Amino acid sequence: MDSWRARPDDVEAVLAARQNDPFAVLGPHETADGWAIRAFAPGAETVRATTRQGELIVELERREGDFFEGLAKDLKERPAYCLEASNARARWTFHDPYAFGPVLGPMDDHLLVEGAHRQLYKRLGAQLTRHEGVDGVAFAVWAPNAARVSVVGDFNQWDGRRCQMRKRIDSGLWEIFVPDVGAGAVYKYEIISAAGALLPLKADPFGFAAELRPSTASVVTDTDDFSWTDADYMERRKQGEARRKPMSIFEVHLGSWRRGEHNRFLTYDELAEQLIPYVSWLGFTHVELLPITEHPLDASWGYQPIGLFAPTSRFGDPAGFARFVDRAHAAGIGVILDWVPAHFPTDAHGLAHFDGGPLYEHWDPKRGFHPDWNTAIYDFGRREVANFLYTSALYWIDRFHVDGLRVDAVASMLYLDYSRKPGEWTPNPEGGNDNKEAIAFLRRANELVYGLFPGAITIAEESTAWPGVSQPTSLGGLGFGFKWNMGWMHDTLDYISRDPVHRRWSHERLTFGLLYAFSENFVLPISHDEVVHGKGSVVGKIPGDEWQKFATARAYYGFMWGHPGKKLLFMGQEFGQTSEWNFNEALPWWLTEFWPHKGLQAFIRDLNELYRRLPALHARDSEPEGFRWIVVNDEAQSVVAFLRMGADGDAPVAVVCNFTPVPRHAYRIGLPAPGHWREALNSDAAFYGGSNMGNLGGVTAEPRPAHGFGASALLTLPPLATLFFEFSPGQP
Repeated sequence: MDSWRARPDDVEAVLAARQNDPFAVLGPHETADGWAIRAFAPGAETVRATTRQGELIVELERREGDFFEGLAKDLKERPAYCLEASNARARWTFHDPYAFGPVLGPMDDHLLVEGAHRQLYKRLGAQLTRHEGVDGVAFAVWAPNAARVSVVGDFNQWDGRRCQMRKRIDSGLWEIFVPDVGAGAVYKYEIISAAGALLPLKADPFGFAAELRPSTASVVTDTDDFSWTDADYMERRKQGEARRKPMSIFEVHLGSWRRGEHNRFLTYDELAEQLIPYVSWLGFTHVELLPITEHPLDASWGYQPIGLFAPTSRFGDPAGFARFVDRAHAAGIGVILDWVPAHFPTDAHGLAHFDGGPLYEHWDPKRGFHPDWNTAIYDFGRREVANFLYTSALYWIDRFHVDGLRVDAVASMLYLDYSRKPGEWTPNPEGGNDNKEAIAFLRRANELVYGLFPGAITIAEESTAWPGVSQPTSLGGLGFGFKWNMGWMHDTLDYISRDPVHRRWSHERLTFGLLYAFSENFVLPISHDEVVHGKGSVVGKIPGDEWQKFATARAYYGFMWGHPGKKLLFMGQEFGQTSEWNFNEALPWWLTEFWPHKGLQAFIRDLNELYRRLPALHARDSEPEGFRWIVVNDEAQSVVAFLRMGADGDAPVAVVCNFTPVPRHAYRIGLPAPGHWREALNSDAAFYGGSNMGNLGGVTAEPRPAHGFGASALLTLPPLATLFFEFSPGQP
């Protein structure tokens, strides 16, 4: 046999799709006799190699089956060629994927293995590119234990023999440039495990778009070509500290905020047209979206994601999501995404046993499986896995200009024994229950976000007393910007759920939070988790008749907006949804046509305006100097009063709450200065549906000491109400 010809066992391996190095056989190869060109061309009877201009280079002969080869003796350099194939029915010309060299380089291998590749999303996945003068897609995937990986899709008839990938030994990356493939192509990876098993087809871990469920393939998409108009907003975002700025967050599940005809999902563009103006009208500074990363099951609300780089196709394509963010920024509204690195589902097309065994998940079931959710847990200590997660976080902030990430289920990451009984978990090397690898991962992720994207923020949903969640990593903290205050949320919701006559016995649930209010940079969250699974809506938790329910809700939100900490409210609670949230249908918008729902909505709007306007209510949310109790121990009357302060020169604000349906007349509170204190907001105003009791626009403090202050004033406290008094010495 001529020395330039492929060995028989290599030909057989190509035809059987079990050649672990297909580029060593197929494509152009320089030999002592000339350039051998070998091709796999299913369905062809004749194949010829031509220049890209159509000039013949060499006729290829059928070697066996669909394997063709030929020798070009007169070529002086590696040929750039096309293949022209024909059979009795057709003739077609195509670029041979095996004619092209690698797209990835040694630096990609090195950085991935080191866990230091900050822009993996620019190298892995399906990258639309022009390579060696030809347009196409560079596919790359990490599967170090696979015996063979092919990219399959509608462009190659889902035939795993056609685009067998090149393995990069140093990193376990597989790559191939497939010419003439464009945006919109649908694809997956066909993987043979080290044991020789053909695995279920896998979606791309770095897929930038996906088919609409129940279909599960990835879709070739360019997410780097959107024309942004938010340069001014992005520049303003960098200015100042987030913890000193107003942050009032409207939490939204895009699939159920509103629905279209026949209960269909709204598109990203429709949501931009409807949701963004609504959030702006309400006065919220941010919108936080329950996870929009691609996920197979609607009922998970996005919290069991598979595509950490793909905006879910339920609402449209990635460009549509980019337009949504751009529209939000045009309205001055920040966008926060729920991001889930704590666990992932075990669906066959996803990350579980990606190349035949544990890869993304930890190999030990005591560390790699979540008993609460029947999901897998990432191997945070594996550098390539941590790198995958880092780059997902950075991708959303970079490509889609999102303003922050709220990290779900942080507590489940921090503790090795989270939701596990004795014997179901393995201690760390020091014998403790803290997950050293997850801690290191979270710290590094936060360092990267804050280091690379000034003005972006991270928020932890962390439900324990883990110290320093929102402290810098340089001081031993986890490095988050903020932490949800779950203790405050549980205590205060429990308080308002009690009959007013019994609230005096639970007074500490209102006040206890101030003992630790400044130990972290807190967000006060009334989130989706509090209005599902039998918990009822916020209004539904409150005892009494309709008037009492809504009066208490207004008083509670007033207390919340006056309390130190940033604010978060889940959709529907701003107008007093009476039923539990149902992710399968739109909110009951018809309620907003009626009082007192319309009044509660108006009160939230005015709360947000006051909160944004007065620095005393937001500038020192995380500092004890921004808060002082006035009345803390009047449990007999269920009254609390406190002072909020900003920087020197900012007018202080007094907040007074009465959580009983009994008006309190001539109620004296101490104040830091004599003079006029304007009644800036009263939740009992008739405009909101209240009894319209109040202080005729304000009170005058006299130099009479009370509650440790040098001045004081007599107030009228309406029933079930919160009042805000702004120091306005220039007014009569």
